Amino acid sequence: MVKDKAPKKQHLIHYANGPSLEEINGTIEVPKGRGFWKTLFMYSGPGALVAVGYMDPGNWSTSITGGQNFEYLLMSVILMSSLIAMLLQYMAAKLGIVSQMDLAQAIRARTSKTLGYVLWILTELAIMATDIAEVIGAAIALYLLFHIPLVYAVFITVFDVLLLLLLTKVGFRKIEAIVVCLILVILFIFVYEVALSNPDFGAIFKGLIPTGQTFSGTDHVNGSTPLTGALGIIGATVMPHNLYLHSAVSQTRKVDHSDQEDVARTVRFTTWDSNIQLSFAFVVNSLLLIMGVAVFKTGAVKDPSFFGLFQALSNSSMLSNGLLIAVAKSGILSVLFAVALLASGQNSTITGTLTGQVIMEGFIHMKMPLWLRRLVTRLISVIPVLICVAMTSGQTAIQQHEALNTLMNNSQVFLAFALPFSMLPLLMMTDNPKEMGDRFKNTMWVKILGWISVLGLTFLNMKGLPDNIASFFGNNPSASELSLAHTIAYVIIAGIILLLIWTIYDMWSSYLDHL
Repeated sequence: MVKDKAPKKQHLIHYANGPSLEEINGTIEVPKGRGFWKTLFMYSGPGALVAVGYMDPGNWSTSITGGQNFEYLLMSVILMSSLIAMLLQYMAAKLGIVSQMDLAQAIRARTSKTLGYVLWILTELAIMATDIAEVIGAAIALYLLFHIPLVYAVFITVFDVLLLLLLTKVGFRKIEAIVVCLILVILFIFVYEVALSNPDFGAIFKGLIPTGQTFSGTDHVNGSTPLTGALGIIGATVMPHNLYLHSAVSQTRKVDHSDQEDVARTVRFTTWDSNIQLSFAFVVNSLLLIMGVAVFKTGAVKDPSFFGLFQALSNSSMLSNGLLIAVAKSGILSVLFAVALLASGQNSTITGTLTGQVIMEGFIHMKMPLWLRRLVTRLISVIPVLICVAMTSGQTAIQQHEALNTLMNNSQVFLAFALPFSMLPLLMMTDNPKEMGDRFKNTMWVKILGWISVLGLTFLNMKGLPDNIASFFGNNPSASELSLAHTIAYVIIAGIILLLIWTIYDMWSSYLDHL
């Protein structure tokens, strides 16, 4: 009698080339024949995981500062960014459901191994950039709520890996529910604080319509123009990792791919879920901008960091009306703000780790446990934050706060590098009937709006890159520093264009080979 061989021991880091997020892929049954709302409820969840990326700590200062500087002028930018996000996320989810590959897998299947590694590194940098914002947001929230020194608070953020370990044991549907609850916490807090401020709703709705002034590069307020404010909001809103994540988590529902009607139903309800959740994200980002206008007196907040906003919410001299002042004296406004900040950071922890696994498996076919993945990326992201805290330890509190805020904002520059390499391949693949079939390829209107969005976002990100690079030299860079910043930016732009050409060439070559 031959004994069965013992199962081969699997290493912590090992080769993987199976379905996207294999442990949860196709694990959630969706009963057929139910009504619209019951069916929508069963499909709801992936959209919430994606929406988290549109309301993470990186969005907060750009929206609030935009409101402080330009009142409701940039509301239209938040609206346009949200509509573009809905379009891109629809295409990402559709790609995952129809092709049964996430975006990283689909790009890697149509490009060379070398380019796959390059795009993986680029996307990892973008994820680490968002992780820096999460580290800063969570650490500051812990400091504000519990008076934990910042250095210790930064290290404590590493232990959110334990939260992830717990969540991996409870099931993906429960993870979706936890994320939705945290989003509702954030939404409730900002609705409450804005409602107390009694904002000018007429001006809010007027601000939703873009004007010539919206993208003005000449009207300076506190060293910023509407254009720089708009670019900051766009850069913090539309982020590449959300496209990879959505193309993966949209596959968690069980689909009969031999039945086109079942595939179409999944695409339809996943799109409903995504658009509803992204509408919540739009409301949260709008509330943040409205806070900048209506909660605080115009120009009152000199320190736009999380510290400054927390202190402003408990400082009656900075608030805009009597009711706010009365509530602020109890300390509830500032505490709620810090709680929302902590909730935002924890939400991003969950989604950032899942995205990291998606791109690692997709681009380089490497897999590691989620807790290890989280530990490695968080420890790397902690390093620049600790360096920033250490370098400013002898400076004033406001200088320390500004340094952390600058680090968070500057880290978002990497998002501008990575975004075109997710958007452009996504659009090319979902436009192609050979990829999607005649039924699921983009319609003419989606194709037109998609190309306008992709080219427009790429142009705006590249246009804002010289100023973003210049911000690394501080608030008042010298002429030589500005010249150096512009040179660096143009070299990077040239590199991005060449890399885009390489990506497009590889993908078209792949299509031609299969004709």
